[in-house]
Amino acid sequence: MFAFSSTRPTLPSDLAASLRPLTLAKSRMMPLGEPWKALVPGGGLRRGSTVVVEAAPGLGGLSLALSLLTASSANGHWAGVVGVDDPGVVAMAELGVDLRRVLFVPRPRGAWAESAADLLDGVDLLVVRPPSRAAHGVARKLMDRVRERGTVLIVLSEPGAAWPLPAELSFVVTESRWATSSRLDARYLSVRVAGRGEAGRASEHVVMLPNRRGQAAAT
Repeated sequence: MFAFSSTRPTLPSDLAASLRPLTLAKSRMMPLGEPWKALVPGGGLRRGSTVVVEAAPGLGGLSLALSLLTASSANGHWAGVVGVDDPGVVAMAELGVDLRRVLFVPRPRGAWAESAADLLDGVDLLVVRPPSRAAHGVARKLMDRVRERGTVLIVLSEPGAAWPLPAELSFVVTESRWATSSRLDARYLSVRVAGRGEAGRASEHVVMLPNRRGQAAAT
């Protein structure tokens, strides 16, 4: 891995173009599906931005982070998932993520930041779960690279290991409960959405994730 090295080789222009066919798209926003496009100012994720999804274990943070990929995936954008041992590919497919356009690095261990930075040449959105609280300097370098490449970084964090730098947008899961009959039917998440600029004022929402079809939906 050469992600943070001054000697890191650059990809040939023709290879980079084949990996990222949509990098030079005119839009600076990556689309969001329901229910997120109605909850986020502008209805999308700005290229070069960092998004933090914070949730305690078992509250649905991973499902939320992966659901942010669905609309972009459907529009032909590539995504990467780093540091998630078992992302649940069946659940991802039910959410609407095109698995043909997702690159997985499930166990990078201590090289998670290098693995993430290396993938930035080939994806439009990158989901990263650090194994522990990220060091300030490592987080800064990764965010700088994200801005340089025009990717969207989606960081999965827990309350006890928060991302050390301010993000442009954050989703904090405060509560999770399942609605059941004879089986688990749907999960309701209480989510606080906040960020910079237009998203500066926090707002509270309840969403279904997954709903009875395995997708994200408004309540």
